[in-house]
Amino acid sequence: MAVIGFIGTGNMGGAIAAAVSRCPAEKELLLCNRTPAKAEALAAVIGGQVTDNRDAACRAEFLFLGVKPQMLAGVLADLRETLAARKDRFVLVSMVAGTSRERIRELAGGDYPVIRILPNTPAAIGEGMVFYTCGPEITPKEKALFLELLAPAGKLAELEEGLLDAGSAVAGCGPAFVCMFLEALADGGVACGLRRDQALAFAAQMLVGTGRLLQESGKHPGQLKDAVCSPGGATIQGVRALEEDGFRGAVMDAVIAAYEKHLDLSP
Repeated sequence: MAVIGFIGTGNMGGAIAAAVSRCPAEKELLLCNRTPAKAEALAAVIGGQVTDNRDAACRAEFLFLGVKPQMLAGVLADLRETLAARKDRFVLVSMVAGTSRERIRELAGGDYPVIRILPNTPAAIGEGMVFYTCGPEITPKEKALFLELLAPAGKLAELEEGLLDAGSAVAGCGPAFVCMFLEALADGGVACGLRRDQALAFAAQMLVGTGRLLQESGKHPGQLKDAVCSPGGATIQGVRALEEDGFRGAVMDAVIAAYEKHLDLSP
């Protein structure tokens, strides 16, 4: 039975732990958080044992690091002796933005196998986008088990390590940008007379449906946009207003700003 440890069960760590809990493989989950009540609340939903960082570091075959970048150095410094004392093989799985596999090993104090992942919060419901990179030290068996464990999170894409932060700037930060857009759509609907709950429900379903249409049709988003823009119609006037306000440029700037911040986060 695989023992899977999670150090950090906040929004992202909790989302990945929830996904792993749905994997049919036989496993034991160890949940740790600086605020134990948060780990206890997660355990009540997905199962698993609430424990401390050192116990998880001592026992986990895959040890997921879901802490904030500024906390990583301290967390790993506290675990150096525990990790060094292990005689069995284990894999560190880092969810920390902007921190390379080599830096993880340096902070952990050993030449340990490391997988880096950058997921997003929809992983909690199986609709995530998870980017990952493995070094040559990861065995085919370990990679296969890792992919099996993460499969319930949604789609997984292997990227070169240098592209992980770019991928995360799009799909990891993207849910915040999309939710801002959704809220703005709903605000517009309310301004036009819809109830708030109606406007939110309509906007959310539109986003879900458009995403699926894009995936399943294989069409370029420009084609799908053009299909809605009838000559002299309402939609093209809305597109004009968005363009006048710099909509696409603002979104591109948001992604680039998020990417550049990722690169500044390494402890």
